[in-house]
Amino acid sequence: MAFDAYFMAAALEEIRLRCLDGRVDKIHQPGRDTLILHIRCREGREKLLFAANPTAPRLHLTAASPENPAQPPMFCMLLRKHLLGARLTRITQIPMERAAVFTFACTDEMGYPTEKELVAELMGRTCNLYLTTREGRILDCLRRVGLDESARRPALPGLNYQPPEPVRKLDPKGPVDYAALLAAPGADVLADRLMDVLGGLSPLVCREAALYAAGSADARVSAGDAAAVAEKLELFFAEHLNHPAPYCYFLPDGTPKQFAFCPLRQYGQSRRMESFGALLDSYYTLRDRKEAMRQKSQAMRKTVQNLSARLSRKLALQEQELEATYDRERLRQLGDILTANLHRVAKGQTLVTCQDFYDENLAPVDIPLSPLLSAQGNAAKYYKDYARMKTAEKALTQQLALGRQEHSYLASVLEELDRAQTETELEEIRQELQEGGYLRREAGRKRPKQGKLPPMVFESTDGFPIYVGRNNRQNEALTFQAARKDDLWCHASKVHGSHVIISCAGRTPPDDTVTQAAQLAAYYAETKGGQNIPVDVTPVKQVKKLPNGKPGMVIYHSYKTVIVNPYPDIRVDPLNAQKKPEDSE
Repeated sequence: MAFDAYFMAAALEEIRLRCLDGRVDKIHQPGRDTLILHIRCREGREKLLFAANPTAPRLHLTAASPENPAQPPMFCMLLRKHLLGARLTRITQIPMERAAVFTFACTDEMGYPTEKELVAELMGRTCNLYLTTREGRILDCLRRVGLDESARRPALPGLNYQPPEPVRKLDPKGPVDYAALLAAPGADVLADRLMDVLGGLSPLVCREAALYAAGSADARVSAGDAAAVAEKLELFFAEHLNHPAPYCYFLPDGTPKQFAFCPLRQYGQSRRMESFGALLDSYYTLRDRKEAMRQKSQAMRKTVQNLSARLSRKLALQEQELEATYDRERLRQLGDILTANLHRVAKGQTLVTCQDFYDENLAPVDIPLSPLLSAQGNAAKYYKDYARMKTAEKALTQQLALGRQEHSYLASVLEELDRAQTETELEEIRQELQEGGYLRREAGRKRPKQGKLPPMVFESTDGFPIYVGRNNRQNEALTFQAARKDDLWCHASKVHGSHVIISCAGRTPPDDTVTQAAQLAAYYAETKGGQNIPVDVTPVKQVKKLPNGKPGMVIYHSYKTVIVNPYPDIRVDPLNAQKKPEDSE
């Protein structure tokens, strides 16, 4: 991510346009590092979020409404005392630094007009928020820093606020001699040279500049014509620093990966967002939601992974045993040879050499014997071992089929856990595993009853409803209970994924609708990140439940296969949203 000084500058410009001269209506501190100011503006109400988290610092307008603690923290109470009802009069940024000063017109304890400043420093480990007087005296701060921790910049009530040291680098918004920058000694990689010389930029943006100017994010300073590279660098920074725009790059599974104030060409294709505030809201909301789901599903995931690994080892051993049964015919042959040569076997003998009449050259063969058995007993033992391996082949074949089916089922559960977006979906997966005997029911603990989770609903461009199952149990119910026999069923070929139903209502869906449903099937499958995914399409009446199979497992024989690319990103309300697939991009 690239929340650098110039990304902050663009976010601050949005805040100026919408919040300047607004009054502080409410102040909340939903987290240890997070502060939200509710500002009543001319155009309505806005929420200004400050996140002084060293791992994810940010400052922007937000639409989120996080839950607030029952008891507000002391810093929040102090801000309410000084800033409630105050008017936001000025927003300034420390040059080339991720630090901003918000000036509020308010009244002091005696009712006289005065000014207070809220200083937001969002620079990595030193992230902090300060409330200061107009003269710079610290009233309090989010993180207090004693003299023993920092003799140069302590942060304690009553001390004077010390701004961060000025950035002693060139300002890329000012006049920069890029030809001299390239000719001067320094780092050999162009992006590193830009980072060393220019202030306020993140490594991500410097790599983008190198890609634009020299054709590669890892280009060397000496790559290409120096004059042409210098000219392109000047064009790049002039364009994107003066006209920043919010861009975000998403992974194939929909997870936001990087953002910046310029296009992210080094990743292929990035998407321009509505605003800087909407970008950061989307980025951190999706990231935090996926992380929360990962943590909440961790115990289930670990259990299923352990069961799957144990089953894989069992299948490997059974495959070795099955392979050993393929040589059983030789045991019967040795029994026949030994039966024909019983007269040559003496009591207590451990080996006998006989002619192998199954060999065209009648070559001699050594037949191991048990000294505890008679000649007839040894021959009977070979026949018995032959029969045992014949029976074992049949049993092992059945066990392997069941084991592979169960292994496939466990893999589908892991895929569902990766796709789960809500606690309700996790609860349905937990119930499915409990009913299958994979998880124990928690004795003495009653979980709250939850309503039945509906499938996801989309609408094709031709107006046909498209239903997508969220998990194995829902796939089964959708296909065998909710769908009509003449509806169309879609599923990514030979991989785990959702059942997708086109509700035809007696009509024949156009090719565009079938393609969109197939794209949904490819998106909600293991192959989500791939391209040219084969998807099988067949009427629901052709789909049969696998006998004695796990939930969601089906068989079908008559079908056609279409090759599609999954949607790059689908944003829907996780609970029963209805949306046209073409609007998802």
